[in-house]
Amino acid sequence: MTIPASASTNIVLRLEIGREASAFGRIATAIGEAGGDIVAVDVSGSGKTTSIRDLTISITKTDQQQLIVDAINKLQNVQILQVSDQTFLMHLGGKIEVTSKMTIKTRDDLSRVYTPGVANICMAIKNDPSRAHTLTIKRNMIAVVSDGTAVLGLGNIGPLAAMPVMEGKAMLFKQLAGVDAFPICLNTQDTEEIVATIKRIAPAFGGINLEDISSPRCFEIERRLIEELDIPVFHDDQHGTAVVMLAGILNAIKLTGKRLQDSKIVLCGIGAAGIACTKILLAAGATRIIGVDREGALVRGRSYAHDAWNWYAEHTNPELMEGRLSEVIEGADIFIGVSAPGVLQAADLRRMAADPIVFAMANPTPEITPEEAEGLVRVMATGRSDYPNQINNVLCFPGLFRGVLDCRASRITEAMKLAAAQAIASAVADDELNEHYVIPSVFNPQVADRVRDAVIQAAYASGVARRRDRSL
Repeated sequence: MTIPASASTNIVLRLEIGREASAFGRIATAIGEAGGDIVAVDVSGSGKTTSIRDLTISITKTDQQQLIVDAINKLQNVQILQVSDQTFLMHLGGKIEVTSKMTIKTRDDLSRVYTPGVANICMAIKNDPSRAHTLTIKRNMIAVVSDGTAVLGLGNIGPLAAMPVMEGKAMLFKQLAGVDAFPICLNTQDTEEIVATIKRIAPAFGGINLEDISSPRCFEIERRLIEELDIPVFHDDQHGTAVVMLAGILNAIKLTGKRLQDSKIVLCGIGAAGIACTKILLAAGATRIIGVDREGALVRGRSYAHDAWNWYAEHTNPELMEGRLSEVIEGADIFIGVSAPGVLQAADLRRMAADPIVFAMANPTPEITPEEAEGLVRVMATGRSDYPNQINNVLCFPGLFRGVLDCRASRITEAMKLAAAQAIASAVADDELNEHYVIPSVFNPQVADRVRDAVIQAAYASGVARRRDRSL
């Protein structure tokens, strides 16, 4: 993905440069012609005939890095020793670490945190396993688990390459909600092995966040773990997306004066996220959802290859509409895309109902860009940070897990997800609500606390909260 023109990043080139007077001038010219801007020069070594310098260069598009490298490689008496950028530097050695809550300074300290004093804690938990929630990290620890098969827009890149994403997720848990999270990337794509492995490590954790596991395996893995574990399991790619999408839709219909139960909703992309979005919309009161995938609209009575599609067809499209996206979108109030770039055309928008709401959430390139939709829609949302109304899961999962940990919920119910969506929507005040602000910023400090409180209330109402006194 190319960095948009409005953004910039820095790269650092370590160069070995000949001593001739014109060397640096030639380098600066080459970098400028390739679109870079030198913002700092540091000398890291010097010899009789050469010097080693680190050049910090600002670029506005990622492809400029290679243009700069190619330009410098053409220069005589200049050798590139290393190329790095701010993002790579930030990831050196990983982005998270484990630290102790206290320092062991004396023998008494040692005996209390380890042997022999720790034996008393072990026996207390053996006699009452529920005490593990108060006497171990289980109280505040989430496992972020992936097999690396559906990472962001990258696809099946494997467990090692997925680790930086899971580390980043752990950072967000901690910074936004104070939740400790540990990344676990499994070297298997076998459903049974994944389920068995997570069950075996579950005693150390208060919840499981499944991440970037491909469809349809993700459905079976999540279902099995919910049934077989006594801690909450949440597949964020499904339900986090659905919660934040619904929050945005709730504010969009408030702005446009539409009613969810009356709105015709066309959803494109019947995968993990699409099905979860549909389920939460149904739970919120939507009745006229038409799901569209490669084969066109899913229709009740037909037989599909995936069980998930058969379920979908049975629970949606009450008017039994048939045809491709461009056909069924006629008169639609809301379009929700979790599919692929470019599937929605400007001509399709013109066929929608008045004040159309379009959530084109495919990443990194949406189903239709805001530039293409300009003037044709009332409210536009995407998954990207460089456009207004970003649908970002980070608005959901930190506060949601903070809530389930604090009330010690055994599972996450649909009512808890609905409560989270309503809490996110409520972070946009009525006097702030407009076409370009139907969803709060990911940096809004109120969101995680609002989600936490709403989730706890819903957990008690649903009967899944196991902590009697929330103040403990």
